[in-house]
Amino acid sequence: MFRAPGGFGRFVWRHLAVMAAGILAGFIVGCNRRAVQTSLDAVLSHARAEAPHTYSPDGEKPVRAALVALVRNSDLFGLRLAMRQVEDRFNSRHNYPYIFVNDEPFTDEFKRGVRDMTRARVQFGSLDHDSWKIPEWIDPDRYARVKREARYPHGEKDSYRKMCRFQAGFLHRHPLLKDLDYYWRIEPDVEYYCNIDYDPFVYMKQRGLKYGWNIAMSEFMDTVPTLWNTTRRFIAEHPHMLAPANMQRWLEDGRGGYNGCHFWSNFEIVDLSFYRSPEYQAYFDYLDRAGGFFYERWGDAPVHSIAAALLLNASQVHYFADIGYYHPSVVSCPAGARTRGSCVCDDSKSFVQNSHCAVLYKHVRQSIVDPAATEPAHVGPVNYVHAGVQPRHAPE
Repeated sequence: MFRAPGGFGRFVWRHLAVMAAGILAGFIVGCNRRAVQTSLDAVLSHARAEAPHTYSPDGEKPVRAALVALVRNSDLFGLRLAMRQVEDRFNSRHNYPYIFVNDEPFTDEFKRGVRDMTRARVQFGSLDHDSWKIPEWIDPDRYARVKREARYPHGEKDSYRKMCRFQAGFLHRHPLLKDLDYYWRIEPDVEYYCNIDYDPFVYMKQRGLKYGWNIAMSEFMDTVPTLWNTTRRFIAEHPHMLAPANMQRWLEDGRGGYNGCHFWSNFEIVDLSFYRSPEYQAYFDYLDRAGGFFYERWGDAPVHSIAAALLLNASQVHYFADIGYYHPSVVSCPAGARTRGSCVCDDSKSFVQNSHCAVLYKHVRQSIVDPAATEPAHVGPVNYVHAGVQPRHAPE
C-alpha cells in the first residue's frame, strides 16, 4: 500500500517537478550561457519592436507635441514625482519631449534631476521681461490696495498673478513652443492613476479636437467678479469671433451671469493653433488691458475655459474621462476604476465626474453635437460642490 511521505520527504515530493526544472535550466545555462542570453535578448528586442505606439526618443513623432510646465527650481521633487507618473503611464513608450520654463535660471541640480526621469529630450527655457511683469497700465496704488484687502487664496502675491497672466497669454508664444502643434500641460505633485494605452495627441489630431480637459469645477467667484462682464463687452464688440456652435450656455447661470464653471488647466491638452488664433489673441489682449489679472485675480483656467466655450465649436472640446488624474485635493477617476481595468484609482474619493460643471457640460455639449440623442448625457446624482455660486436647479 502506498504511504504518503512525511516531513522532508513530503516537501521533496511536492516540489519535485519544480526542482527538476530548475536543475535542468541551470545545466543548460551553465553549458551554453551565451546562447541562452542571445536568445533572451532577441525575444526582448522583438517584444520592444512589436510594442504599440513606441516612438524613439530622438526619432520623429506622428505629432509635433511636448509635455510642458512652468516651474521653479524649488519644484524639483514634485516635478520628479509627476514625471515618474507620466513616464510610467504613458511617455516611456512615446518619448515626447519635455519643455520646462522658469522665471529664473534653472540650476544644474534641477536639470540633472529631471533628466534622470526620462529618455526623452528635455529643454529648459527662461521668460522674457514682457511676459513676466506687471504691465505699465496697472495703477500701482489701486493694485496695492487690492492685495491688502484680498480675502482669497494667493490674493497678496504678485508672483501668482504673473503666473496666471503668463499661462493665459504667453506660454504658447514661448520660443521653445514655436515648432509645436500640441502641448500637454503638466504640473508638480500631480499623479496619473491609469495606463494611457493610446496617444492623446494623435487622438485629438485625427478627430479635429482643439481643447482637452479632465476636471471641471466652479471658480472662487471673489477672484473673478468682473470677468464675465468684461467678456460680454468683448462679445458685443466682436460678435463675429464666436464659434457658430459654441457652448456659451455652459458658462451662464440662467440669469445672464457667470456660473463660475471652468476646466482646471493644470491638466489640458491643446491644439496650439487655438491659442495662436486671432480670436483667442484678441480675447486675451482685451482682458489684459482691462487689468483683471492684477486688480482681481483672474486665473488662466477660467480664461482658457471661457475662450474654449465661446471661440470653439462644442465638437472641438473633449473630456478625457478615461484618464485617472490627481491634483492636490481633487481626484478624477474613470468609472469603475476601483475594481477593474489598469487603473488604481479610488473613485469613492472622486466627485468631479458628477460635479455640477461637468454634468452641465455633458448636457450642453450633447444638445449641440447630438440633439437627437435618446440617451441622457449623464445618469445619476449631481454633486453641487462649488467654491462660488450655487445653481438653482440641475440641468434639464
